[in-house]
Amino acid sequence: MTEVAFHFNVPDKLAYSCRLLRKAWGNGARVVVTGEPDALGRLDQMLWTFSPLEFVPHCQLDASAATVAATPVLLARSLEACPHHDVLVNLGQQVPDGFERFERFIELVTLADEDRAAARSRWKHYTDRGYAMRRHDLAQGGGA
Repeated sequence: MTEVAFHFNVPDKLAYSCRLLRKAWGNGARVVVTGEPDALGRLDQMLWTFSPLEFVPHCQLDASAATVAATPVLLARSLEACPHHDVLVNLGQQVPDGFERFERFIELVTLADEDRAAARSRWKHYTDRGYAMRRHDLAQGGGA
């Protein structure tokens, strides 16, 4: 069963995602990031510029098959065509269709009221279906 973790009190989803993805890539993990197209586009740009000495290899899921196969971090609007199912990170407000195919699933939640309300709904969705939940509260020093 998919391991679901919520990272709460994230000050900036995209900056936090960059650090999380850098750490995951450094540990050899293959990660898919999903969310709204605008957020994925901004994350793509940030991953090119956030750390001049530590590039995180990434691409959009609609890149060539060879590029997708060779890239450890994929940015995907839809999870249907994902070539691996190791780790999924959700930047969006909805429960991603197909999340249950992944071994690990990470939800990022900011301090914004609307983000927290949507996260509560997703948390309930997962617990109602029997998923074991892990909570990482960044306000208590748990960062990427």
